[in-house]
Amino acid sequence: MESCFEPGIWPEDRLPEAAAGYRECEICTEKSRVIWGEGNPGAPVVIILDNPGAREDKEGNEYVCGTRQTLQTALHRANLPPEDIYLTYLLKCRPLRRYNREEVRAFSKPFLIQQTIGPKFMVCLGDTVVQAMFDDREAHVKNLRGLWHVVLGYPCIVSYHPLAVRRRPNLARQFMEDWDMLGQRLSGVDNCNERLLT
Repeated sequence: MESCFEPGIWPEDRLPEAAAGYRECEICTEKSRVIWGEGNPGAPVVIILDNPGAREDKEGNEYVCGTRQTLQTALHRANLPPEDIYLTYLLKCRPLRRYNREEVRAFSKPFLIQQTIGPKFMVCLGDTVVQAMFDDREAHVKNLRGLWHVVLGYPCIVSYHPLAVRRRPNLARQFMEDWDMLGQRLSGVDNCNERLLT
């Protein structure tokens, strides 16, 4: 059954009019594609990545990038259906040039907070997102994964960026452990203690 699974292109959530000011972000250019999110906006799980990856190949054909392939495969293995997932980004554009990282992240975070209202659970992937959401430049996935936290009032787990897992296969086991932990909590099996972030 595992071999039958193929990652797919999820429905894209467009930039809402109320957030049109995001186009003033330093990384937005005339060629930038703003990706507000993808998947089910009403899903119980919100996953946050640092920024969107490539959407089209050199011929302009839409495809599923490696990051999304790895993520969707892990979700499938953990029995987390696509309808339970909303994927969004700290930065809503794929950066096409050098930029001031601190300023752009500070500019983008309020838009992300405005967007993440109402999930049951949040998942922060990669050190960039963890540091932004935990307001701690010294925060790292390796020290925080495997535990439940509370971020913006929601139960939250952290794990490695899917691209890191692709580059370092030794992280795959821990990556899957984190998704299995979420799956257990979502199904009501797990009653772990949470760390409140103030």
